[in-house]
Amino acid sequence: MDICRCVSINETRVDKAKQTLEDLSSLDQTAKFFKILGDGTRFKIITILLEGEMCVCDIATTLNMTHSSISHQLKVLRENRVLKNRKDGKIVYYSLNDNHVKNIILQGLEHHNH
Repeated sequence: MDICRCVSINETRVDKAKQTLEDLSSLDQTAKFFKILGDGTRFKIITILLEGEMCVCDIATTLNMTHSSISHQLKVLRENRVLKNRKDGKIVYYSLNDNHVKNIILQGLEHHNH
């Protein structure tokens, strides 16, 4: 088994990497964002919303899940600014919060398909 026993080979690179970590004050929030995307149900919800907004009923029907289960996941996604919602009478429609989320999902799907 190969084990690296050195302390540091390239101190300049190590210092730059440490500085990068210090400069990214939002590192934990970004990690949390990817953790949220890591849930299969939430990822499916986000993926079907790539095509446009949908109400809870349509999302639940598409994923063959209960309204309650979908509502819980939508709350998590909304609280973490992945989704936004709008009301039209008694119906609440959900959509991706911005194109950043859409681009991340599309790039992930493209990466997997190549």
